[in-house]
Amino acid sequence: MSTILSLAPQNVWKHFYSLTQIPRPSGHLEKVTEFLVNFGKELGLETFVDEVGNVIIRKPATPGMENRKGVILQAHSDMVPQKNNDTVHDFEKDSIETYIDGDWVKAKGTTLGADNGLGVAAILAVLEAKDLKHGPLEALITADEETGMYGAFGLKPGVVNG
Repeated sequence: MSTILSLAPQNVWKHFYSLTQIPRPSGHLEKVTEFLVNFGKELGLETFVDEVGNVIIRKPATPGMENRKGVILQAHSDMVPQKNNDTVHDFEKDSIETYIDGDWVKAKGTTLGADNGLGVAAILAVLEAKDLKHGPLEALITADEETGMYGAFGLKPGVVNG
């Protein structure tokens, strides 16, 4: 039986898989925030968390593209914590168990977290890519979108430049 790690594009699905292993319900983003900060810092990129819990990672332009306009890649880190009545799952402690059903990626008895885990995974793939030509990039991973868009509403002017 294949797993989501066998899906293409593999660089996106490996990051999505990593996110499924990190509990990240709204209001409990400490672990995913730490993961994202470590990810950016391991790549040697400017990485920080703002006062409302948004993670910002900046990737400089590739040589020759420095004068291009900056682009912000945005997604949110939290997920809706819903499960079937007969499923035992603690969204603050347990990972999401994924499987492939035909053309669909699903979770066993819980929400999948693809909203917006796939957006975050795509951003992480872009940040680690060494074969893309681009101007300045900023990843803005907002906090607690599912319960009120608190990260987006709390973003201060001037924190991102794109």
